[in-house]
Amino acid sequence: MRDPVLSIRGLHVRLSRDGQASTVLDGIDLDMAPGEVVALVGESGSGKSTIGLAIQGLLPAESQPDISGSIRLAESEVVGAKPDALRQIRRTLVRGVPQDPMGALNPTMTIGRQMAETGLTSVEVLDWLTRVGLPDPERIARDMPHRLSGGQRQRVLIAMSMAAKPRLLIADEPTTALDVTVQAQILALLTDLAREQETAILFITHDLAVAAELSDRVMVLFGGRVAELGDTRKVVVSPAHPYSAGLLSARFDLDTDRNRQLTSLSIDRDRRRPEGTHCNYQARCPLASSACRLQRPDLKETAAGSRAACFHSDRVPELLLSARTAPEWPEAMASDADALELYRIRKSFPAGRNTLFGKKRHTQVLAGVDLRIRLGECVALVGESGSGKSTLLRIAAGLTQADEGDVSWFGGVPPQVVFQDAVAALTPWLSIGEQIRDRLRPLGLNRSEQDKRIAEALNLVGIDPALAEALPSELSGGQCQRVTVARAVVVPPRLLLCDEPISAMDVSLAAQTLNLLGTLRRQLGMGMLFVTHDLAAARLIADRIAVLEKGQLVEIGEPDQIISAPQAPYTKTLVSAVPRLHAQEARL
Repeated sequence: MRDPVLSIRGLHVRLSRDGQASTVLDGIDLDMAPGEVVALVGESGSGKSTIGLAIQGLLPAESQPDISGSIRLAESEVVGAKPDALRQIRRTLVRGVPQDPMGALNPTMTIGRQMAETGLTSVEVLDWLTRVGLPDPERIARDMPHRLSGGQRQRVLIAMSMAAKPRLLIADEPTTALDVTVQAQILALLTDLAREQETAILFITHDLAVAAELSDRVMVLFGGRVAELGDTRKVVVSPAHPYSAGLLSARFDLDTDRNRQLTSLSIDRDRRRPEGTHCNYQARCPLASSACRLQRPDLKETAAGSRAACFHSDRVPELLLSARTAPEWPEAMASDADALELYRIRKSFPAGRNTLFGKKRHTQVLAGVDLRIRLGECVALVGESGSGKSTLLRIAAGLTQADEGDVSWFGGVPPQVVFQDAVAALTPWLSIGEQIRDRLRPLGLNRSEQDKRIAEALNLVGIDPALAEALPSELSGGQCQRVTVARAVVVPPRLLLCDEPISAMDVSLAAQTLNLLGTLRRQLGMGMLFVTHDLAAARLIADRIAVLEKGQLVEIGEPDQIISAPQAPYTKTLVSAVPRLHAQEARL
């Protein structure tokens, strides 16, 4: 390796929350060369973002960070550096691109002015906006951040970061909530800029297919420790740690067997941070032995060619084989009755005026959409941001009024909705049991009968009924999502509407949630509308896929027909942009 841009040695970080200190990173080592792309992969809470913040000297002061070890950027030491030195490091050596671009941009300043404040001339501003593929750079430079799409704001941040010619770029989940077409463009852009400027990129993600698309090496992180580190090909094709194998098995794409449920890592996580000398994955590992509970494994070379912290690397191929025998889906309760009928739905929203006193302008969001969903059937609605997916779901739920058209529910009973942000959908000061109880009150059940139904609903979604007394803040994000499902099905609905329920989840939680929703709608005979920008998820959970482009249904059909032989040009674009792990394995 050439002289490293980044060199981390023995990095330990402890953070405090509510007066309790815990180990977040426990002995991280990593070197990165100029122009190299390293993907940092792991579940939510594994410590990925903490590494990115520590490198930039941006660990939040309120968490009272206790940091030891060494982080060297070029010749500058980050650990223990004074505030002035850290600001100089961030100006000249490292830049970050966060998951939420809106939070990183000043909402009161135009894009051009914000870029100019980094030292760029007006000509350079337009040049960089052009280089990152933004149309009409003059208009973009005059716009405020809220007038741009999420993908456009992400490109602006990349332009601002790369224009500074940093030695290292830290991209923290920059494509997680983006459409597949925009994600493909962002990944290609980052790859091109890394090669052109020899900028090293630390790409933080929970998606191994995205990592395979972009990176030279992969570091798999679990519970603040490195589980595996090696060339992307070696880790993706022949993982040597049980956790790496679990992530690969849980990951789904357009080649995954849709006749079987997804393999997923265990629901009940050992959420304790690594303390003491033991393998911190052993509580969830099917290969764990007494040695794993008594001794911490070191990173060592494996037969697969990567370095893994596991005593049983030679047995990991067994896990990959067993993952291929996941159970088949239960048989669905078929019906010819309609759970939902949407007829010629039209919707427009105000878009300002042509002049100060002129006629109001409107943007058409839905242009005469017809859609029927039978009881027991799932229809996935896919399309890019702005295509009208969520607006159609809100109209189907009765939360938004259509300008024209009719909405019919089976028996006239309103549907239940599972929203993307499960935490925001729960009342923070009420226990989860009380929030589920609200749906039971109209049934006239006594308290004991209600408690029994609440426990049954929580068991159904894989939540310990003892947690009925817990507040939402005491649960993980994945548990909160399961609670919202339990609340929706405690009185089985005839129609369930799901709005991007897995878009911000790591792969294991996404697999668990898809298995849960797929099983429940088959067992309860519900109709389901599943709104998503993820074609792979749509293919796995749906009986039919409906493709929405600019407010119009351009194609609808069985999943394998939509994926293998799309008819509409827009559908072909969506399908071609999806990262396919098996294709990456062949390419690598």
